[in-house]
Amino acid sequence: MRATPSAVRRLLALTAAVFLFAVVAAVGAAPISADPVTGTDANGTYLALGDSVAFGFVPAEAVPAPNYHDAHSFLGYPEFLAQQLNERVTNASCPGETSTSMLVAGAPSNGCENLPGSPTGYRTLFPLHAEYQGTQMEYALHYLAAHKHTRLVTIGVGANDLFLCAETTQDGCRSPLELLGVATGISTNLTTMFEEIRGTGYQGPIVVLTYYSLSYTDPAQLQTAGFLDSVLESATSLNGGIVADGFDAFARPSAAFVGDPCAAGLLIKLPDGTCNIHPSPAGQRLLAAAIAEAIGA
Repeated sequence: MRATPSAVRRLLALTAAVFLFAVVAAVGAAPISADPVTGTDANGTYLALGDSVAFGFVPAEAVPAPNYHDAHSFLGYPEFLAQQLNERVTNASCPGETSTSMLVAGAPSNGCENLPGSPTGYRTLFPLHAEYQGTQMEYALHYLAAHKHTRLVTIGVGANDLFLCAETTQDGCRSPLELLGVATGISTNLTTMFEEIRGTGYQGPIVVLTYYSLSYTDPAQLQTAGFLDSVLESATSLNGGIVADGFDAFARPSAAFVGDPCAAGLLIKLPDGTCNIHPSPAGQRLLAAAIAEAIGA
Protein backbone atom coordinates (compact mmCIF):
# COMPACT_ATOMS: atom_id res chain seq x y z
CA MET A 1 0.00 0.00 0.00
CA ARG A 2 1.53 3.27 -1.14
CA ALA A 3 -0.88 5.74 0.38
CA THR A 4 0.76 8.90 1.65
CA PRO A 5 0.69 9.49 5.43
CA SER A 6 -1.86 12.28 4.97
CA ALA A 7 -4.11 10.13 2.81
CA VAL A 8 -3.84 7.20 5.19
CA ARG A 9 -4.67 9.35 8.17
CA ARG A 10 -7.67 10.94 6.45
CA LEU A 11 -9.28 7.59 5.80
CA LEU A 12 -8.23 5.89 8.98
CA ALA A 13 -9.60 8.76 11.01
CA LEU A 14 -13.06 7.45 10.13
CA THR A 15 -13.23 6.33 13.74
CA ALA A 16 -10.61 8.54 15.34
CA ALA A 17 -11.54 9.64 18.81
CA VAL A 18 -11.07 13.34 18.51
CA PHE A 19 -13.11 14.91 21.25
CA LEU A 20 -14.62 17.71 19.23
CA PHE A 21 -17.71 16.33 17.59
CA ALA A 22 -21.19 17.75 17.14
CA VAL A 23 -24.58 16.49 16.09
CA VAL A 24 -26.06 17.28 12.71
CA ALA A 25 -29.84 17.05 12.55
CA ALA A 26 -31.33 14.62 10.06
CA VAL A 27 -32.78 16.97 7.48
CA GLY A 28 -35.87 15.76 5.73
CA ALA A 29 -36.18 12.61 7.82
CA ALA A 30 -38.92 11.53 10.15
CA PRO A 31 -38.09 12.33 13.79
CA ILE A 32 -35.94 9.67 15.38
CA SER A 33 -34.39 9.32 18.81
CA ALA A 34 -31.05 7.82 19.67
CA ASP A 35 -32.58 6.56 22.88
CA PRO A 36 -32.06 2.79 23.16
CA VAL A 37 -35.81 2.27 23.48
CA THR A 38 -36.30 2.69 19.73
CA GLY A 39 -38.78 -0.03 18.78
CA THR A 40 -40.16 -2.51 21.27
CA ASP A 41 -38.86 -5.58 23.02
CA ALA A 42 -41.79 -7.49 21.55
CA ASN A 43 -40.14 -7.25 18.13
CA GLY A 44 -36.73 -8.32 19.43
CA THR A 45 -33.67 -6.35 20.40
CA TYR A 46 -30.66 -5.23 18.39
CA LEU A 47 -27.15 -4.84 19.81
CA ALA A 48 -24.75 -2.53 17.97
CA LEU A 49 -21.01 -2.67 18.66
CA GLY A 50 -18.32 -0.49 17.18
CA ASP A 51 -16.56 2.84 16.92
CA SER A 52 -17.41 6.46 16.10
CA VAL A 53 -19.18 5.67 12.83
CA ALA A 54 -21.66 3.50 14.72
CA PHE A 55 -21.85 6.14 17.45
CA GLY A 56 -22.82 8.86 15.00
CA PHE A 57 -20.19 11.54 15.62
CA VAL A 58 -19.80 14.76 13.70
CA PRO A 59 -17.11 17.42 14.15
CA ALA A 60 -17.32 20.40 16.46
CA GLU A 61 -17.16 22.91 13.61
CA ALA A 62 -20.40 21.58 12.12
CA VAL A 63 -23.69 23.29 12.87
CA PRO A 64 -25.50 23.00 15.28
CA ALA A 65 -23.00 22.91 18.13
CA PRO A 66 -22.51 19.57 19.90
CA ASN A 67 -23.67 18.62 23.34
CA TYR A 68 -21.19 15.97 24.39
CA HIS A 69 -23.07 15.37 27.63
CA ASP A 70 -26.17 14.19 25.77
CA ALA A 71 -25.33 10.92 24.03
CA HIS A 72 -28.90 10.68 22.76
CA SER A 73 -28.24 13.59 20.46
CA PHE A 74 -25.86 11.49 18.34
CA LEU A 75 -27.40 9.39 15.58
CA GLY A 76 -25.56 6.54 13.91
CA TYR A 77 -26.65 3.83 11.50
CA PRO A 78 -27.85 1.61 14.39
CA GLU A 79 -30.62 4.07 15.25
CA PHE A 80 -31.76 4.38 11.63
CA LEU A 81 -31.67 0.61 11.20
CA ALA A 82 -33.60 0.02 14.43
CA GLN A 83 -36.31 2.38 13.20
CA GLN A 84 -36.55 0.45 9.95
CA LEU A 85 -36.68 -2.91 11.73
CA ASN A 86 -38.94 -1.60 14.51
CA GLU A 87 -36.64 -3.13 17.10
CA ARG A 88 -35.17 -1.87 20.34
CA VAL A 89 -31.52 -0.91 19.81
CA THR A 90 -28.76 -0.75 22.37
CA ASN A 91 -25.77 1.00 20.87
CA ALA A 92 -22.65 0.12 22.89
CA SER A 93 -20.18 1.72 20.47
CA CYS A 94 -17.30 3.86 21.69
CA PRO A 95 -15.46 6.50 19.63
CA GLY A 96 -11.89 5.48 18.93
CA GLU A 97 -12.40 1.83 19.82
CA THR A 98 -9.97 -0.64 18.29
CA SER A 99 -10.63 -4.33 17.88
CA THR A 100 -8.18 -4.95 20.72
CA SER A 101 -9.50 -2.34 23.15
CA MET A 102 -12.98 -3.73 22.55
CA LEU A 103 -11.76 -6.98 24.12
CA VAL A 104 -8.94 -6.08 26.50
CA ALA A 105 -9.35 -3.58 29.34
CA GLY A 106 -6.68 -0.90 29.29
CA ALA A 107 -5.43 -1.77 25.79
CA PRO A 108 -4.36 1.18 23.63
CA SER A 109 -7.23 2.73 21.73
CA ASN A 110 -7.48 5.66 19.40
CA GLY A 111 -9.52 7.68 21.85
CA CYS A 112 -12.15 5.48 23.47
CA GLU A 113 -10.55 5.29 26.91
CA ASN A 114 -7.13 6.56 25.94
CA LEU A 115 -5.33 8.17 23.04
CA PRO A 116 -1.69 7.98 21.89
CA GLY A 117 0.14 10.19 24.35
CA SER A 118 -2.88 10.68 26.60
CA PRO A 119 -4.49 8.53 29.34
CA THR A 120 -7.93 10.03 28.65
CA GLY A 121 -10.44 9.33 25.93
CA TYR A 122 -13.99 10.15 24.97
CA ARG A 123 -15.44 7.59 27.36
CA THR A 124 -13.52 9.07 30.31
CA LEU A 125 -15.01 12.50 29.62
CA PHE A 126 -18.46 12.00 28.13
CA PRO A 127 -21.30 9.47 28.29
CA LEU A 128 -21.79 6.70 25.74
CA HIS A 129 -25.16 5.60 24.41
CA ALA A 130 -24.99 2.65 26.81
CA GLU A 131 -23.56 2.91 30.31
CA TYR A 132 -21.24 0.12 31.36
CA GLN A 133 -18.06 -0.73 33.20
CA GLY A 134 -15.33 -2.84 31.65
CA THR A 135 -14.86 -3.48 27.95
CA GLN A 136 -17.42 -3.14 25.22
CA MET A 137 -17.32 -6.90 24.67
CA GLU A 138 -17.90 -7.61 28.35
CA TYR A 139 -20.99 -5.45 28.15
CA ALA A 140 -22.10 -7.24 24.98
CA LEU A 141 -21.84 -10.65 26.62
CA HIS A 142 -23.83 -9.54 29.67
CA TYR A 143 -26.42 -7.98 27.37
CA LEU A 144 -26.86 -11.09 25.26
CA ALA A 145 -27.11 -13.30 28.34
CA ALA A 146 -29.91 -11.11 29.66
CA HIS A 147 -31.72 -10.48 26.35
CA LYS A 148 -32.44 -13.89 24.90
CA HIS A 149 -34.81 -12.35 22.33
CA THR A 150 -31.99 -10.43 20.62
CA ARG A 151 -32.39 -10.73 16.85
CA LEU A 152 -29.35 -8.89 15.51
CA VAL A 153 -25.75 -8.02 16.41
CA THR A 154 -23.70 -5.64 14.26
CA ILE A 155 -19.99 -4.87 14.52
CA GLY A 156 -18.24 -1.88 12.99
CA VAL A 157 -14.59 -1.82 14.06
CA GLY A 158 -11.09 -2.00 12.59
CA ALA A 159 -10.20 1.40 11.15
CA ASN A 160 -8.76 2.58 14.44
CA ASP A 161 -6.39 -0.39 14.51
CA LEU A 162 -4.80 0.89 11.32
CA PHE A 163 -4.99 4.52 12.42
CA LEU A 164 -3.30 3.70 15.72
CA CYS A 165 -0.52 1.90 13.85
CA ALA A 166 -0.08 4.94 11.58
CA GLU A 167 0.18 7.22 14.61
CA THR A 168 2.70 5.10 16.50
CA THR A 169 5.12 4.01 13.78
CA GLN A 170 7.79 6.10 12.08
CA ASP A 171 6.67 5.23 8.55
CA GLY A 172 2.95 5.71 9.15
CA CYS A 173 2.28 1.95 9.14
CA ARG A 174 3.24 1.40 5.52
CA SER A 175 5.64 -1.52 5.81
CA PRO A 176 4.35 -4.99 4.85
CA LEU A 177 5.26 -6.34 8.28
CA GLU A 178 3.31 -3.62 10.08
CA LEU A 179 0.30 -4.09 7.83
CA LEU A 180 0.45 -7.83 8.38
CA GLY A 181 0.41 -7.19 12.11
CA VAL A 182 -2.68 -5.00 11.81
CA ALA A 183 -4.45 -7.53 9.61
CA THR A 184 -3.60 -10.41 11.93
CA GLY A 185 -4.76 -8.46 14.96
CA ILE A 186 -8.11 -7.52 13.46
CA SER A 187 -8.71 -11.05 12.18
CA THR A 188 -7.79 -12.66 15.50
CA ASN A 189 -9.91 -10.22 17.48
CA LEU A 190 -12.95 -10.66 15.25
CA THR A 191 -12.64 -14.42 15.65
CA THR A 192 -12.63 -13.97 19.42
CA MET A 193 -15.68 -11.72 19.23
CA PHE A 194 -17.61 -14.28 17.21
CA GLU A 195 -16.63 -17.12 19.55
CA GLU A 196 -17.59 -15.18 22.67
CA ILE A 197 -20.88 -13.95 21.23
CA ARG A 198 -21.82 -17.46 20.12
CA GLY A 199 -20.78 -18.69 23.56
CA THR A 200 -23.72 -16.81 25.09
CA GLY A 201 -26.13 -18.98 23.12
CA TYR A 202 -26.99 -16.24 20.64
CA GLN A 203 -27.62 -17.83 17.24
CA GLY A 204 -28.89 -14.86 15.26
CA PRO A 205 -27.02 -12.98 12.54
CA ILE A 206 -23.73 -11.26 13.34
CA VAL A 207 -23.13 -8.59 10.72
CA VAL A 208 -19.79 -6.85 10.17
CA LEU A 209 -20.00 -3.54 8.30
CA THR A 210 -17.13 -2.62 5.99
CA TYR A 211 -15.85 0.95 5.62
CA TYR A 212 -16.55 3.39 2.82
CA SER A 213 -13.87 5.34 0.96
CA LEU A 214 -13.49 9.10 1.16
CA SER A 215 -12.89 9.08 -2.59
CA TYR A 216 -13.73 6.55 -5.26
CA THR A 217 -11.21 7.96 -7.73
CA ASP A 218 -8.12 8.45 -5.52
CA PRO A 219 -5.98 5.27 -5.72
CA ALA A 220 -4.49 5.88 -2.26
CA GLN A 221 -7.92 6.07 -0.63
CA LEU A 222 -9.12 3.02 -2.52
CA GLN A 223 -6.05 0.98 -1.60
CA THR A 224 -6.40 1.83 2.07
CA ALA A 225 -10.11 1.08 2.22
CA GLY A 226 -9.60 -2.07 0.17
CA PHE A 227 -6.93 -3.37 2.53
CA LEU A 228 -9.05 -2.82 5.63
CA ASP A 229 -12.27 -4.13 4.11
CA SER A 230 -10.60 -7.26 2.74
CA VAL A 231 -9.43 -8.13 6.25
CA LEU A 232 -12.92 -7.60 7.67
CA GLU A 233 -14.59 -9.58 4.90
CA SER A 234 -12.23 -12.53 5.21
CA ALA A 235 -12.47 -12.78 9.00
CA THR A 236 -16.25 -12.43 8.93
CA SER A 237 -16.71 -15.13 6.29
CA LEU A 238 -14.36 -17.53 8.08
CA ASN A 239 -16.42 -17.14 11.25
CA GLY A 240 -19.82 -17.61 9.65
CA GLY A 241 -20.83 -13.96 9.84
CA ILE A 242 -22.54 -11.70 7.34
CA VAL A 243 -20.72 -8.88 5.55
CA ALA A 244 -22.60 -5.63 4.98
CA ASP A 245 -21.00 -3.66 2.16
CA GLY A 246 -20.47 -0.13 3.45
CA PHE A 247 -17.91 0.48 0.69
CA ASP A 248 -20.37 -0.17 -2.11
CA ALA A 249 -23.16 1.66 -0.29
CA PHE A 250 -21.25 4.92 -0.80
CA ALA A 251 -19.75 3.99 -4.18
CA ARG A 252 -23.03 3.80 -6.05
CA PRO A 253 -24.43 7.28 -5.24
CA SER A 254 -20.93 8.80 -5.38
CA ALA A 255 -20.58 7.67 -9.00
CA ALA A 256 -23.00 10.39 -10.08
CA PHE A 257 -20.63 12.96 -8.52
CA VAL A 258 -17.36 11.78 -10.10
CA GLY A 259 -16.72 9.38 -7.24
CA ASP A 260 -16.91 12.08 -4.56
CA PRO A 261 -19.02 11.12 -1.50
CA CYS A 262 -18.66 14.67 -0.19
CA ALA A 263 -20.32 16.12 -3.27
CA ALA A 264 -22.92 13.37 -3.06
CA GLY A 265 -23.90 14.56 0.43
CA LEU A 266 -22.80 11.38 2.18
CA LEU A 267 -20.21 13.04 4.41
CA ILE A 268 -20.77 15.84 6.89
CA LYS A 269 -20.46 19.24 5.24
CA LEU A 270 -18.42 21.86 7.07
CA PRO A 271 -18.94 25.64 7.03
CA ASP A 272 -15.94 26.12 4.74
CA GLY A 273 -17.52 23.91 2.09
CA THR A 274 -15.34 20.86 2.67
CA CYS A 275 -16.46 17.61 4.25
CA ASN A 276 -15.56 15.79 7.43
CA ILE A 277 -14.72 12.09 7.26
CA HIS A 278 -17.83 10.97 9.18
CA PRO A 279 -21.13 10.10 7.50
CA SER A 280 -23.90 12.65 7.16
CA PRO A 281 -27.43 11.55 8.09
CA ALA A 282 -27.86 10.51 4.44
CA GLY A 283 -24.67 8.47 4.68
CA GLN A 284 -25.76 6.86 7.93
CA ARG A 285 -29.04 5.84 6.31
CA LEU A 286 -27.15 4.20 3.46
CA LEU A 287 -25.05 2.21 5.93
CA ALA A 288 -28.23 1.13 7.72
CA ALA A 289 -29.70 0.12 4.37
CA ALA A 290 -26.58 -1.91 3.57
CA ILE A 291 -27.05 -3.91 6.76
CA ALA A 292 -30.78 -4.34 6.11
CA GLU A 293 -29.97 -5.64 2.62
CA ALA A 294 -27.36 -8.03 3.99
CA ILE A 295 -29.87 -9.65 6.35
CA GLY A 296 -32.71 -9.59 3.83
CA ALA A 297 -34.82 -7.13 5.80
